[in-house]
Amino acid sequence: MRLLRFIRILTVVWRYRLDEIVVTSLKNPALVRLVGWTTFGAPREPRAVRLRRALEDLGPIFVKFGQVLSTRRDLLPPDMADELAKLQDRVPPFASETAMREIERGLRRPIDAVFSSFDREPVASASIAQVHFAVLKEGAHAGKEVAVKVLRPNMVQAIEKDLSLLDAAARLIERLWRDGKRLRPRAIVAEFDKYLHDELDLMREAANASQLRRNFADSPLFVVPEMYFDYCSDNVLVMQRMTGIPISRMDRLLEAGIDIQKLSRDGVTIFFMQVFDHAFFHADMHPGNILVGTEGDQFNKYIGLDFGIVGTLSESDKNYLAQNFLAFFQHDYKRVAELHIESGWVPEDTRVDELENAVRACCEPVFDKPLKDISLGQVLMRLFQASQRFNVEVQPQLVLLQKTLLNIEGLGRQLDPELDLWKTAKPFLERWMEDQVGWRGMEARLKREAMQWTYLLPQLPRLVHAALTRHHDDGRLIEEVRMLRREQRLTNIWYAVATVLLAVVITFAGWTVWRA
Repeated sequence: MRLLRFIRILTVVWRYRLDEIVVTSLKNPALVRLVGWTTFGAPREPRAVRLRRALEDLGPIFVKFGQVLSTRRDLLPPDMADELAKLQDRVPPFASETAMREIERGLRRPIDAVFSSFDREPVASASIAQVHFAVLKEGAHAGKEVAVKVLRPNMVQAIEKDLSLLDAAARLIERLWRDGKRLRPRAIVAEFDKYLHDELDLMREAANASQLRRNFADSPLFVVPEMYFDYCSDNVLVMQRMTGIPISRMDRLLEAGIDIQKLSRDGVTIFFMQVFDHAFFHADMHPGNILVGTEGDQFNKYIGLDFGIVGTLSESDKNYLAQNFLAFFQHDYKRVAELHIESGWVPEDTRVDELENAVRACCEPVFDKPLKDISLGQVLMRLFQASQRFNVEVQPQLVLLQKTLLNIEGLGRQLDPELDLWKTAKPFLERWMEDQVGWRGMEARLKREAMQWTYLLPQLPRLVHAALTRHHDDGRLIEEVRMLRREQRLTNIWYAVATVLLAVVITFAGWTVWRA
C-alpha cells in the first residue's frame, strides 16, 4: 500500500509539473534545460494554480501543509501565497446529498426533525470537513441560527495511508541521515498522528471549543462560539453561528472601521495568554479559521473557528519557554544557553560561551526592528542550523507551538507590518513571570495546595505513628539512628583533627615569619 501511495504522489507531481517549479526556483540553467528535455512542452497553467491543485489531489495532510505555507508570505512568492490561501476555506466541497446523509447518520435523526431550515450549499469547505448554515427546530435552543460542521466521508482511511507513508519516511531519515536521531522525526510524526486523529473526532473538537470559551469568558479580545452538545457526535458538530469578516480581507476590515494596529497587538496577546496563562492553545490559527467581529460587543474582536487541533503544555514547559522568551527580550543569551543545558536539550559537556555566541549570532540582528523587516521563519532556520552543531534535540511537544507561532507571525505581517513583536510580548511575559515566581505566584500556589493540606494534616499523626511503628517492629529505625550517630562522631573527629592541623600550620607559618 505504501508503494502504491508513493507512486500516486510521483504521478501527481508529474501531472502538475511540480518538478518544473522546483528546478526553476533553483535558477540552475543546466537543470532547467534537463527538465525541458524530459517533459512535453511548457505547463498550461500558472505554477501557483498547479501547486494548489496538486496538494488538493494528494489529500488532507498535504492540504494542511499548504495552509501553513500560505501564511508565510515572507518565504513564498506572492502568486503562490495568494493561491495557497484558497486552501484555508475554499477546498472543493463534497456533494450536499452526501453531507446530509452523514449528518443524519451522526445525529440518528432526519434533518427535518432537527432543523427548521438547512442550507444545502456549504458556506465553507476545508480539508477535513465542510460547514452548512441551519436553524434549530427543537428544544431549549429552538430558533437559534447555527453552523453545522460535517466530516468528509472516508477521511480516516485516507489519512492512515499518508501517515503510514510519513512514518516510513521518518524511519529512513533516522537510519540514513546523520542528524536523524537528534531531530526525532518518528516522534514528530507520532505527535502529528495524534493531533490529526483528534481533529477527526468532532465531539473532541466541541470539548476543546468549550474549554477555550471558558478560558476567554467575558474577554475583550477573543470570542469562541457556543457548542450545542445535544447535536454533536463524532462526525457532526453544531455550534453558534458567528458573523464577521475574514481576517484576511483587509479591504473589508478597513471599510468596517476596524483598528488594524490594535487587532495585530491583540493577536500577539491572545497567543501568549493561551500559552502561558491557560497552557491550552488553539493550534490551527490560520486566516481561514479567524473572523473579526463588526457588530455589538464583538466589534474589533477575534472570533475563533475550527478547534480540532489544540496544544497543551506542562508547567515545566511553560516555565522553560517563559524564561527563554524573557532572556531573548533582555538580550541575555548566556541565560538562553544555560536554560538549554539545564533542560537536557543539549549535551551536558556543551560549553556555555560557545552556545551563547551561536544564539547571539542568530537573534541579535532581528531585535528592535518592525515585523516587516524580520522573519521568525528565517530566525528559526538559523537556530536550526546552530542546533545541528550543538546536537540540540527536537522536542515533539513543542512542534505545534512553533507552528502556531509562525501562524501568528503570518497574521501579524498581513495586518500590521510595523508591529514590534518583542515590545508587544515583553510586558505580558514579565507580568507572567512575576505571577509565577513572585509573591503573587507563591500566594496562588499556597491557595491551590490548601485543600490538599486540610485533607492530609488530620492524618499526619496517624501516618507518623504507623511509620515509626513499622520501623520499630523490624528494628531498622534504631539501627539507622545508630549508624547516623557513628557517622556523626567520625565526622566530628575528622573536623577536630583538621582544625588542629590547620592551627599548627598557621602557628608554624607565623613563627617562621617572626624569626625572619
